[in-house]
Amino acid sequence: MSELVIKNLHVNVEDTEILTGVDLTIKTGEVHAVMGPNGTGKSTLAYALMGHPKYSVTKGEATLNGQDLLDLDPSERSSLGLFLAFQYPVAVPGVSVANFLRTAINAHRKYQDPEDKGISIPDFRKKLKEKMALLKMDESFASRYLNDGFSGGEKKRVEILQMATLEPKFSILDETDSGLDIDALKIVSDGVNAISSETHGVLLITHYQRILNYIKPDFVHVMLDGKIVQSGGPELALKLEEEGYEWLREKHTA
Repeated sequence: MSELVIKNLHVNVEDTEILTGVDLTIKTGEVHAVMGPNGTGKSTLAYALMGHPKYSVTKGEATLNGQDLLDLDPSERSSLGLFLAFQYPVAVPGVSVANFLRTAINAHRKYQDPEDKGISIPDFRKKLKEKMALLKMDESFASRYLNDGFSGGEKKRVEILQMATLEPKFSILDETDSGLDIDALKIVSDGVNAISSETHGVLLITHYQRILNYIKPDFVHVMLDGKIVQSGGPELALKLEEEGYEWLREKHTA
C-alpha cells in the first residue's frame, strides 16, 4: 500500500496565501473527493502537489511513500507515481497521442533505471491498444495530434488514457467534469472506474456532486479559505448539493 501524505501545507500564488494549512492522507485503493466554492484553493492544491513553478510552498510537507515531493521537479514527481489530469488540457500540434505517451513512459523508465532502453514499439502498441480498449476509445485517437481539434469530452478522455497508460500510484483529477455534458461525463467516469484499483489512489477535485454519482468516493472533504474544514463520507456531498456551503462557512467562522 502506498500513501500520499499532506501536512499543514501553505501555498502562495503571486505573494497571496491561498492554502492556509491543508492536511490530507490518501492511500492506494481510496477515492477522495475535495469540494468547495470557487477560489478556495482546490486547484491550487493540485498544482502545488504537481510542482507548478507559479505555486510557492511556504510551509508544510507533502510526501509519497515517505519521500519528500517538494524538493522534486514535476517530471520527478510524475516518475514517482503522481499524475495530474488538467481542467483545461493543452493542445500540442505536431505531437501524436501515441508519441507523447511513449515518450512519457520511457521518461518514467529512465528515471527508475538510467540504463533502461525504453519500451519496445511492439510492447508499447500492445499496451496502448489494451488501454484504449479498456476505455472504449477508437484506436484512431492514437495517431491524432495531442488535443488538437479535440472536443472537451475527447480531451478529458485522453487525460484518462494518459492515466491508464502511465499507471500512477496517485491521480489528481482537477475538475475533470468541467464542461462535460452528461454523456461525456459518463464515459470519463467509466474510464476512471475501470482503472481504479488497490494499487491506485484518486484525489478528485470538483464543484458538483453529479460526478460522484458515477465515481463513488470513499471520503469527501470540503475546502474553505484554503484549508479542509469538514470531512465525511459520500453523504456529505449530498448535503452540500442540497444546502450549499453557507452552513459550513458559518460553522467555520463561529
